[in-house]
Amino acid sequence: MDIFLLCVFLPLVTVAWGQYSDYYYGPYNYGDNDEWANVYRQGFNFQCPHGQVIVAVRSVFSKKEGSDRLWNYACMPASQSLGEPTECWWEEINRAGTEWYQTCSNNGLVAGFQSQYFPSVLDREWQFYCCRYSRRCPYSCWLTTEYPGHYGEDMDMMMYTYDYYIRGATTTFSSVHRDRQWKFIVCRMTDYDCPFQNV
Repeated sequence: MDIFLLCVFLPLVTVAWGQYSDYYYGPYNYGDNDEWANVYRQGFNFQCPHGQVIVAVRSVFSKKEGSDRLWNYACMPASQSLGEPTECWWEEINRAGTEWYQTCSNNGLVAGFQSQYFPSVLDREWQFYCCRYSRRCPYSCWLTTEYPGHYGEDMDMMMYTYDYYIRGATTTFSSVHRDRQWKFIVCRMTDYDCPFQNV
């Protein structure tokens, strides 16, 4: 009887495992030898390959290097249900030394970062590289916790759940620590085209 039950349920377990085995993102590849996207006090431009989006952000702070950070990013292909990106663009610049909140316009997803360091304020300005997938719309959006947990700490933000995407961020800037804390705006995307768009 036990062998009969095993023969009945084993194929079902195998099918279920195959459907959900990629539910969590695997280990992140931050590029060759985990190199950083920038050097201290220099600008950088990071873009995911076509059809991929940002799923992890890592950063290390150095007070002696002008209160600047090294940055690195990991990309993963967007869900096949979204299809191919229909357009990509750079959003407006978020100025150094100020707090800001920004999501990708036109229902876009974050697929890159561009940044320039300003020694006069010991901070960076930022731009998101955004990609739109047909007319898919965000829903079930939320803010992550603060990264890093405290000013001056290293940060390692990872998207653990499949089918959630970074759409933007809100940051606070400390004039004392000359550092930022980030909360990333994370959403799911519809599997169908929507009749509306956000700005």
